[in-house]
Amino acid sequence: MIACRYVASTPGWMGRCQEGLANSPTLRSLRRKIFRHIPFPVLASDVRDVLYANWLVPVEAVASLVPPEIELTDIDGTALLTVLSYRHHHFGPALAGPLRVLFPSPLQSNWRLYVRAVRGRTPPRPTVLFIRNIFDQPLYAVGTRLFSDALPSLLAGRFKHQREAGTWETTIDDASGAGDIVLVAEECDRPALPQSFASFASDWAEAIRRICLQDAAIAHVGDIGRLARGDIDLPIDPVTARPLHVLRYEPGPSLRNWGATAEPFCFGIPAVRFRVLGEQLT
Repeated sequence: MIACRYVASTPGWMGRCQEGLANSPTLRSLRRKIFRHIPFPVLASDVRDVLYANWLVPVEAVASLVPPEIELTDIDGTALLTVLSYRHHHFGPALAGPLRVLFPSPLQSNWRLYVRAVRGRTPPRPTVLFIRNIFDQPLYAVGTRLFSDALPSLLAGRFKHQREAGTWETTIDDASGAGDIVLVAEECDRPALPQSFASFASDWAEAIRRICLQDAAIAHVGDIGRLARGDIDLPIDPVTARPLHVLRYEPGPSLRNWGATAEPFCFGIPAVRFRVLGEQLT
């Protein structure tokens, strides 16, 4: 993942407090020592309105994002880049049971590449490389910095994500300015795989499976020079995917630099249950 300091969107002492907590090497070190001796608390959420935006970008354009231990899936000199944005529904510890309704429902966006090999070996489960994660709430953005190596997140200055009357919309303005995106798409009747994705999959159904069915995520932990792997359970039924036609797309600086300037291949998943099963340094 891109090594970025947490930047608060809130000015004054509140923002300074957030940044102090989120960027503290002492707290990170303490958390790692504690988590060696206690089990990972499984997290759960009933995720809604997952908007997938996908591009095939030149491998060399994203090479600087990839740790040396990681080999990306190469599709004729391109790599699959996905930005998926969604709304959580009561994201919190699974052990809370029905009390999980007390936890908030933040917006989140994951930006990822797809992994072919880790240290020369094929991962046992389909795996992605996180290059950016963004939340709309300081509680979760700071919380992931304090309690996770696999999901250190940024806080959006502005984050809008909604689905209304068949129109899906995501607008993100992260505090760093690099993760900006504006995307508006509408549901359409016929699923169709863009010609630009012909080298990636033979048809729509295969593309949906290859993009969605991922069971692990890796991030580079810059301060200790290691990889962190998070195991997830995201049982998406590809049949539920809704084809989307892009109405408006405005890429921010990062997407432009990575070659994601053309309209993305988009689809939506209305709902899926999501769990974070565990995390470890490798």
